[in-house]
Amino acid sequence: MSRFFKNKYFISAVGGLLSGFLNGLFGSGGGTVVVPFLEAFLDQEEHTSHATAILIILAFTTVSLFFYGRGNHLDYALAIKVSLGGVAGGFLGARLLKKLSAGVIRKIFGAFMLLAAVRMVVG
Repeated sequence: MSRFFKNKYFISAVGGLLSGFLNGLFGSGGGTVVVPFLEAFLDQEEHTSHATAILIILAFTTVSLFFYGRGNHLDYALAIKVSLGGVAGGFLGARLLKKLSAGVIRKIFGAFMLLAAVRMVVG
């Protein structure tokens, strides 16, 4: 493999492009790609991958929000209601992340990904 494809900047850009595309297309689907990408291709451990993914997703979401908002595809009242619970859940999740082992985090994340996949296929 050429040095170009081993370059961390190139790998990061390709992963970001793919994750950002999925986030824009599916709303927040990029997050399911970012964590495994950070671990597999950029050698990040689980705790760092999950925490870093939140910041990366913020950037994707900001761009997607602009375009969805311009197209009048947002339900602001619903977003505020769900966000209130999301803020509390984010706080609790971030606190819990520090206390869990990498193996447990991996299993929980995998279970959620499997559940999401089954739900998408079955309906």
